[in-house]
Amino acid sequence: MAQIDAVVFDIGNVLIEWQPERWYDARIGEARRRAMFEAVDLHAMNDRVDRGEAFREVIYETAEATPDFAEEIRMWHDHWIELAAPLIPHSLRLMEALKVRGVPVFALTNFGIGTYEVAKPHYPFLTRFDQAFISGHLGVTKPDPEIYRIVEANTGIAPDALLFTDDRPENIEAAQVRRWQTHLFEGPAGFAERLVAEGLLTESEAE
Repeated sequence: MAQIDAVVFDIGNVLIEWQPERWYDARIGEARRRAMFEAVDLHAMNDRVDRGEAFREVIYETAEATPDFAEEIRMWHDHWIELAAPLIPHSLRLMEALKVRGVPVFALTNFGIGTYEVAKPHYPFLTRFDQAFISGHLGVTKPDPEIYRIVEANTGIAPDALLFTDDRPENIEAAQVRRWQTHLFEGPAGFAERLVAEGLLTESEAE
């Protein structure tokens, strides 16, 4: 395989946990949460934000259209930083260790314009990528091939010299079609092993 010249991180469920159902279960109970998610596709709502639509407007519009759950849906906006939590510390250590090694580190993430701005003060590492490819700013989300092409064009790095980790198989498969090297993220320990196997980190650096 080609030498790896840069590592590309997804953010949700790779560097920061993203489990809205779990958050709602703790606040309104599982039964109420299940009923709400059956009544309205909140992940599709969030996809609109990730494609660049205005954060508050999309959430509040959806709430108004679903009066039985309006208060709970508005929580998606009003308590969003609580939904996007907690940090995954081992993943962050891997990112920082790569940077210390001089390996370029990029973000490729489905993230809204407004939500990313909310997240940055809480997660300062979001400002430390060598380049960050944010779907809301690009107007296209994974796994659309265009977002991968944008990364290639802007970094100037050959596809097979990029190592991309993401927790969603469809995003990994789309990268593989473009000849990226990939790692399906199922936890930081597995990715640490991959980085060591590729010679990008030592075992002690990957702990």
